[in-house]
Amino acid sequence: MDRVTPDRRLSMTQQLVVDLTQQILAGELPAGSKLPTEQVIIKDRGVSRTVVREAMSRLQAEGLVETRHGIGTFVVDTARPGDFQGSKHVKGGAYDALAVIELRQSLEVEAAGIAAQRATPEQLQAMRAALDAAHAVEATDDESARLDFEFHLQIARCTGNSFFMDAMTHVGNTLIAVVQQAGPAVTAQNRALVIREREQIYAALARHDAQASRASMRLHLINMLQRVRGVVDSTTQ
Repeated sequence: MDRVTPDRRLSMTQQLVVDLTQQILAGELPAGSKLPTEQVIIKDRGVSRTVVREAMSRLQAEGLVETRHGIGTFVVDTARPGDFQGSKHVKGGAYDALAVIELRQSLEVEAAGIAAQRATPEQLQAMRAALDAAHAVEATDDESARLDFEFHLQIARCTGNSFFMDAMTHVGNTLIAVVQQAGPAVTAQNRALVIREREQIYAALARHDAQASRASMRLHLINMLQRVRGVVDSTTQ
C-alpha cells in the first residue's frame, strides 16, 4: 500500500496549531508567556498572515491562549474548572484516569495502525527521540506523564489526520492531570515491562506493520488500565 506523506495532508494552519499546542503542553511556552508576534511567526514559518490569525483563533477556541489587544497573545493557565481538576483525592483521580484510558483505547489503537502506514523517516526519528526522553526519567518523576504523552502525540501526528491530532492535543492536559492526580501507575517493579511495551509499539511502527502496531498499542493500553486499577484497588482496601 502506498503511504501518504502526512504533512501534505495538513493545512499550514493545522500544522501551526499542532506545533504551538505541543509547545504549550510540553511547558516550552508556560502559562503567562507571550507568543511570538504575528510578524515573527510569518517570517520564521513562511506562512501568510491569514494562516497565523486562523491558528490563533483555533488556539483561543481551545482555551490555550488569549489575545490582549495592543499587547499580544499569551498562554493561559490550562488548569481551570472543567479540566478534570476537581478533588485531589487519590481515589477520584484514579477513577478519572481509568475513564481517560478507556477513551484512549478507542482512539489510539486505530491511530497506531494508520500511523504505521504513513509515518515518514523524519517522524519516526521524532518519535524515537520522544521515546528515549520518556525512558530517561524515573517513573515517579513529575515529567514522566508528560513525556509519555509526547510519544503518543507523535504517533497521532504520524496519521496525517488532523482530527486524530485535534483529539489528542485537546485532551492532552487532561490526560496528564488525571494521571498525576491518581499517582504513578508505573513503579520500579513494572518499569521494565512498560519500556518493553513502548518499544514494541515503536518497532511495529518502524516496520510499517499496521496490524502489529494496533496489537502492541492495544496491549499497552490494556496493561496501563490494569496498572491504574491497581492504584484504585490499593486506595479502597
